[in-house]
Order: sequence, then structure tokens, then C-alpha cells
Amino acid sequence: MSRIISRCGYRCDLCATYAPNIASDADKQRMSQALAKYFDSQIEPQDLGPCAGCLKGDGDPDCQVRACAEQKGLENCAHCEAFACEKLRARMNVVEQRVNDVESIPRADYDLYIKPYLAEQRLLRIRQRLDKA
Repeated sequence: MSRIISRCGYRCDLCATYAPNIASDADKQRMSQALAKYFDSQIEPQDLGPCAGCLKGDGDPDCQVRACAEQKGLENCAHCEAFACEKLRARMNVVEQRVNDVESIPRADYDLYIKPYLAEQRLLRIRQRLDKA
């Protein structure tokens, strides 16, 4: 599967609720437990996925970053003149603020539940490529 980067820089293709990645109720249960454990978020398994991603009009309908990028006609926030605005910063910092001790997270959990949402470095790399073009 190819890399799919959301408006805010999340990796949809790595997300555990992305449609091709969520095959069963057990997958939803594991994601629900990970959200509670790592992000203090209580989302019931039946309320998770499958998600087609915000580039396909799915995802969080209340996401301010998504609405802003769509309004500006941007592929993602790396293309924005106001890069790292307050809306984006709040969205990017969700993972970094909630996951204080990455070393204590088992590698499999890190790959499934943390890595897809580490957006800042991903967006910075895109911006660097844009600056060189």
C-alpha cells in the first residue's frame, strides 16, 4: 500500500482504523484499548472505523485542520503559507503531549498506535522538498 498522508500529516495507510487495516471487531477492540491507554480517549470499538481518510471525505468531521486545508485547496498543511498555525500545532501535538515516554511503549504498539500520528517531522520533510523544488 502506498503512503497516504492526511491534511494534518497523519499517515492514513498506517492507521489502525484505516479501512484496509481494520478487518474485524477484534481490531476495533485493540484500537479502542490503545486509545484509552496511550491517549486517555474513550472511544467504543463499534465507533471506530473503517475510515477512508480525510482525503476521501472521511475521518473526523469536526477537524478544524481538515476544514482549513480543504477550504484553501491544499493537499496537506505542509503546502500552507501559515504552516504550523495554532490549529495545526494543536493537532500535531496530541501525540507528543500524551506520549511522554516512547521508550516504554512496546515496538508493535508504537508502530500501530503512535507512529501514524507523528505528523510534525513528516510535514517538515514535505516542506523541505517543496522549498527545494
